Amino acid sequence: MAKIEGIGREVCETTEFVAIVTQGEDGPHVVGNWGGYLRALGIGEDTLVFPAGHYVRTEQNLCRNNRIELLVASKAVRGTHGPGQGCLIRGTGEIVTTGDIVASVKAKFPWARGALVVRVEEVQTQL
Repeated sequence: MAKIEGIGREVCETTEFVAIVTQGEDGPHVVGNWGGYLRALGIGEDTLVFPAGHYVRTEQNLCRNNRIELLVASKAVRGTHGPGQGCLIRGTGEIVTTGDIVASVKAKFPWARGALVVRVEEVQTQL
């Protein structure tokens, strides 16, 4: 069964920005990525891929604890109580630096050193 469907897919397809949270030794670490980059690489049924530039601390955190959370939002998707809908996406993540997926990422984003691959376990609406 697809994890990214319905409202969650709509929000991913229209978001401008994605907040990405990993857990470090000193607490949560937050980075971001552009929604357009996410769409350019394709939104799977249960996988999201982002170009990874630096993401040094993110990679270190994921090596220790691969749990990851993303926050996506869009004013273009009607929310429960008005304009705009947000989604919290939970799953596991890793920075991949070799292989076919990285070749695909670098073809579109030559500056990327690899790909942040997120395997989605849960999508929960927020607004």
